[in-house]
Parts: sequence; C-alpha cells; structure tokens
Amino acid sequence: MKTPFAVSSLDRPEITRYIFYPRRDPAPSDVGMLYPVAVEKGVSVVCRFYPAPKGVATILYFHGNGETAGDYDLISSLYTAVGINLFVADYRGYGLSSGTPSFSHIIRDASPIFTRLKEVLSDRGDAEAIFVMGRSLGSAPAIEIAGQAPDAVRGLIVESGFSDAFRLLGFIGLSVDIPHHGEGFPNGAKMRAIRIPTLLIHGEEDHLIPLSEAEELLRLSAAEAKRLVVIPRADHNTLMMIGRRQYFQVIEEFIKRAI
Repeated sequence: MKTPFAVSSLDRPEITRYIFYPRRDPAPSDVGMLYPVAVEKGVSVVCRFYPAPKGVATILYFHGNGETAGDYDLISSLYTAVGINLFVADYRGYGLSSGTPSFSHIIRDASPIFTRLKEVLSDRGDAEAIFVMGRSLGSAPAIEIAGQAPDAVRGLIVESGFSDAFRLLGFIGLSVDIPHHGEGFPNGAKMRAIRIPTLLIHGEEDHLIPLSEAEELLRLSAAEAKRLVVIPRADHNTLMMIGRRQYFQVIEEFIKRAI
C-alpha cells in the first residue's frame, strides 16, 4: 500500500527522535498472551492479549509514545474486571518488537495488527464486539482503523488525542519546514468520515496536547453518538491516575451502549 506523502514527510530524523521513545521490555511476563504480528519480511510487532474471564467486548489499544505493551501488565485487570478483553499493540522497536518506529509504520502496521486480533478472537470463539482505542500518539492508528473498517468496529475511543500531526509538532516545540498536504496523518480530517460511536477522553490540564485538540476532534466527528469526557485537574500523563473511577466508568458505559 502506498504511503501518503503527508505521512512519510514526517519520517525525518529531526522529527522522529523527538516523537518516538522506544523502550525494550526485558523479557516476556506471565501476564497476558504474546502475539507476534509480521508487518514485513523480518519485522514483527509483538502484541499482548489480556482476556477477561467472561469477555463481552475487546479493545484493540494503541499506546502512547513513551510506553510499551508490557506496561499494561499492571493495569490490564482494570479492564478485564469489567468484562473487557484488552489487546495492546506495540510499535516497531518497542517492547519485544523488532524494526524501527516511524509515522508511516504506525499507520501501515495498524491494519495487519487488526487482522491478527480478529484471527485471535475467531480462534478462541470469543465475542467479536471490537472497539479500537488510542492514547496520545496511538490516536492516529486507532482513528485509521476506525476509518478503514467501520463495519468491523463497534466504537472508537480516543484518549488525549490530537487533531493535526503538524500542529502536534508545534506543541512539543519543533519548528520544521514540512509541506502540509492535509492528507494521510491529520486525525481531524479522518474524523469527518467516521460515523461509529465515538468517545473522547481528555485531561483538563493537559498542556502537551491541549483540550482544544479533543474539542476539535469532537466537532469534526461525523458520528451521531459522540461524547467528550474531560477529567478535572488531570494532565497528559495523570489522566487515569487522577480520574480512575470516572475513566473506567465512562469506558464501560460506552461499550455497553454500543454492543
């Protein structure tokens, strides 16, 4: 599949070294099940699946830029406790995955990861109510899947997401000359075509990706069932910590309504 120029134009070392913070997982743990996904010859991304005892739905989760799938060993039980299977995707070079991360890769790899999840659920005989969720950088592949496969996804959840990748660079203090073609990576533009139920969650005090980005995603969304939940006093990295009860309550309610 040809990568749109607007995506590949971001794959420059002076940009990627400030966006991607790949970190290795020391070894596989006994929490979760590992599923390698071949994304090209000799390169695999390793996802982690945390099944709920009586799962009624599955979240395909794309994490933030400084995290790994292994980090979710510690919090997966908060999802599985309410009947949600959690399938956490890693990026190239992160966790147990091979390769090198780039903007093009996180978009391109989202599709084979989604396909692998569907195979896993089919093999297990699990309910195939799939939701896609992305946090921060992960909002891009999540929105990509929601736009590509609306008939296979029950709902979209965006946490601390951004509307425009080029504006995101400005938020982190990068000043680079990039031709803005308005295609390929701008999340907001893709939201115009996404009609599945959509939940946006954002911290009130997020100064890395300001609340205005979530408000724009909400405005641009074509979904009839859409909602923005703002967690009071939370910033970019304390959203779940500060608003844990509200955070999981709105996710659980959103999923129950959508299935």
